[in-house]
Amino acid sequence: MLTGAANAVAMPAPPQDDFSLTPETISDATKLAQTQPAQAPAPAPAAAPAQAATDEPIGNVATLTGNATVTRNNAATPLKPKDDIFLNDVLQTSANSTLGVTFNDATTFNLTANARITVDNYVYEDGGKQNAALFDITKGTVAFVAAAVAKTGDMKISTPSATLGIRGTTGLVEVPQGAAAANANNVAIKLYPDPDGRVGRIEVNGRDGARLGSLTQGASGFTIRPGAGGRFAALPLAISPQQAQRDQGIVRQVHAAQSVGRQIVSQQRALRQANPARNNPRNNPARQPGPQRQNGAPQRPGSPSPGQPNRPGQQQPQQQQQPQPPGVQRQPNAPAAPGVQRPGLQNRPALQPPRRPAAPKGKQPKQKR
Repeated sequence: MLTGAANAVAMPAPPQDDFSLTPETISDATKLAQTQPAQAPAPAPAAAPAQAATDEPIGNVATLTGNATVTRNNAATPLKPKDDIFLNDVLQTSANSTLGVTFNDATTFNLTANARITVDNYVYEDGGKQNAALFDITKGTVAFVAAAVAKTGDMKISTPSATLGIRGTTGLVEVPQGAAAANANNVAIKLYPDPDGRVGRIEVNGRDGARLGSLTQGASGFTIRPGAGGRFAALPLAISPQQAQRDQGIVRQVHAAQSVGRQIVSQQRALRQANPARNNPRNNPARQPGPQRQNGAPQRPGSPSPGQPNRPGQQQPQQQQQPQPPGVQRQPNAPAAPGVQRPGLQNRPALQPPRRPAAPKGKQPKQKR
């Protein structure tokens, strides 16, 4: 088996920006991607405790081309950039579509066309010791770049035929259409360098917990196929130059999605932290309601009118009072007393009705003709 894989040497690949495959590279990868001798199945790992879905998002959509949906509470909804991702979400892309999702620890997945993954478990706390994640890839080609959970906790990816232990690295998983646990032929698992050039480790275990092998060399891989006794085996995968070139484009997409996703996750977290203070009047005195007066209710004497400063003794706004000459006081709308000057008139004697001169006694005034 191993001899056949070693003889399947591909032609030298053209120069690549991130990595390239040569006959020597394929030979080294084949040596490092050896399956371990068959051994008694180890006890199946204890299942992660079921975690109830919460209202707190665990990630966001980083990039999207074409159409993708999320199935949540048995309802499928179209996705758009910056949408929140929650525990137990099922993410799926349509034909000619790609979807990049970044989680709170910066772990990022890039789904190509007709791919589907489920977020089965996700626990992350900055500096926490119980960080863990489990993502289930059920079909399609999905690339990933691991981050804090894989480096400080336990990150796993499940496929129909194997479970992967991710130890801080970039990888690519291919699940053929219609693959199932009983007939999951040709599931491919590949390991590639991180953006900084470092290479992590992928541990491959069977669904029954048996150790199948591990990947530690960049541009190396396994294909999972049924073996003796109905068990699956991990066979070294010779990656052709054409496959390497295609994989390289998908890996670049997931690295770019991680860069964008980090910013989106930080922005959305800041908005969630700011919203409670803005929306809760108890936490924001500026939004607390002040004293109100019912419409039509009489105003108490001496109380200031709405919008006017509270000045002692002021009952009416000054702009509504008419100017009066010094020393003259008159109540509004009151008739002027005799001899009292009216506002706005000059200092003149009070006007009296004209009087005719009295005629001498005994003489009658002559009549004018």
